[in-house]
Amino acid sequence: MDAARTLASEVGITPACDALGLSRAWCYRTQARTHAPQVEPKTRPSPARALSADERQGVLDLLHADRFADPRAP
Repeated sequence: MDAARTLASEVGITPACDALGLSRAWCYRTQARTHAPQVEPKTRPSPARALSADERQGVLDLLHADRFADPRAP
């Protein structure tokens, strides 16, 4: 789609998209992606009431016990 970008820089986005049969939304989205700064996703803090790793593993072990299994499961 370099042709669309090249043509858009010469005649404008609307005429370029019309000539190539592209939607203007595609052109604007593509343009926004190439000019947007790359941002690292922020890590979320752990909630104050979250289970510790050992507690979480204990809960998972309990829930995987036979008494919680679906008797109809294959």
